Amino acid sequence: MSDTDGARCDFRTIAMIVGTAMFMEGLDGTVLATGLPGMARDLGVSPTAMSIALTSYLISLAIFIPASGRIADRYGARGVFRSAILAFTIGSIFCAQAPNLPFLVIARFLQGMGGAMMMPVGRLVLFRTIEKRQMVSAMSWVLIPALLGPIIGPPFGGFIVTYLNWRWIFYINVPIGLLGVVLVSLFVPDIHIQPRRPFDILGLILSGISLGSLLFGFELTSHPGNFILALCLLALGVTSGVAYLAYARRVTDPILDLRLMKVPSFGISMIAGSLTRITQGAQPFLLPLMLQLGFGFTALQSGLMTLGTGLGAFAMKAIAPRILRRFGFRDSLIVNGLIASLGYATCALFRPGWPFPAIFAVLVLCGFFMSFQFTAYNTIAYDEITPAQLSSATSFYTTFQQLMLSLGICTAAAGLQGAMLLHGHTVPALQDFSFAFFLVTTISLFATIWNRRFAPGAGIEFSGHTPRSWSLRDIGANLPLQ
Repeated sequence: MSDTDGARCDFRTIAMIVGTAMFMEGLDGTVLATGLPGMARDLGVSPTAMSIALTSYLISLAIFIPASGRIADRYGARGVFRSAILAFTIGSIFCAQAPNLPFLVIARFLQGMGGAMMMPVGRLVLFRTIEKRQMVSAMSWVLIPALLGPIIGPPFGGFIVTYLNWRWIFYINVPIGLLGVVLVSLFVPDIHIQPRRPFDILGLILSGISLGSLLFGFELTSHPGNFILALCLLALGVTSGVAYLAYARRVTDPILDLRLMKVPSFGISMIAGSLTRITQGAQPFLLPLMLQLGFGFTALQSGLMTLGTGLGAFAMKAIAPRILRRFGFRDSLIVNGLIASLGYATCALFRPGWPFPAIFAVLVLCGFFMSFQFTAYNTIAYDEITPAQLSSATSFYTTFQQLMLSLGICTAAAGLQGAMLLHGHTVPALQDFSFAFFLVTTISLFATIWNRRFAPGAGIEFSGHTPRSWSLRDIGANLPLQ
């Protein structure tokens, strides 16, 4: 199948299939987060130590996502997408068989190798087969199945941990993965791009060592007794990162092309979105732990409560195109970003005396506003990206998207551990969780500085919004030629 075959596919069909792969990733992540305390008991480790099981998966993503665009160009999107889903499914089986935490960490890393290809290759298919004017709607369609994972995950994970065994958290990926393989085979266009660019093996090695060492080093800083090893890994990450930067300046097609940061909408979205994703990455780790350890909830009860964020995110999808059409990307991101960050900060104030409906309502609003923020970031980033830059841009953006989500988990774990040491606690208390929530939400508030740097007319081809200060002549100059 060629590029023109993909162009004839209905954008809703493509979007829903890409969303199905994201459904599997989202379900796996949220089910796992809910089951962490029970898994910790079974594996004989502390609940905070289980953060490494989340982080090892994200480290794998950070290492292998940079190669995804070029692999898809060379071997075709359909084959790579299908293989990625199979790898994710096989990795899930190994996770289910884990007898201890080190085995689980390795299995999660293998699982992440498959997950590394699913999101960027799916996003690449979207941007190569769907017109810009349909992209906001397509992103909303993508996120319908993608958000079903987070919605179903918490209560389903709580049910599994409470009434079955946590190993079923991973076994449920098997039928979903097989369904994904069938859907990809039937409907996803097999996109090859000519001419082929040389594969940047040295760049992949340097960037992989840098990103993997930095993430693992950050993770270890939250675990007592590993400070020296953490410093060594961080030093290795910084050194290899500097080496990669020097190398990338000398080659024409580096695996992570930092020149993309000079594209205004892409660079601003990268920085602002990265700051915001630290908060988003921390929330699925902190909230289930706080509800179970601080409130005494069962895994099922905490899963039902955290269902609120998924419901709020789902509700936003139908509204996002209309908000962007009315207010544009810049103003929407500024105002909504503040509301979303302050909403998650409210989680730090949760106490057992709060009425449960009030907690649930806050979580619905958190999911509602944060979901809009990422829909906007994920779209506006590609406003000024050319077709020749697309595969590099999707790999670059997805790499740092996952990097920041992982850094969010590390930041939350470090903040929680630091608060415990400060207060002399051996088990996290509510005030320790409050400190961690305030820490990560403060970081996302700094995204406002960068959101203000978007041009008033940024993304008009996506949103259809016309800034009032623009003249008709300005608008015509910025619309695409037909």
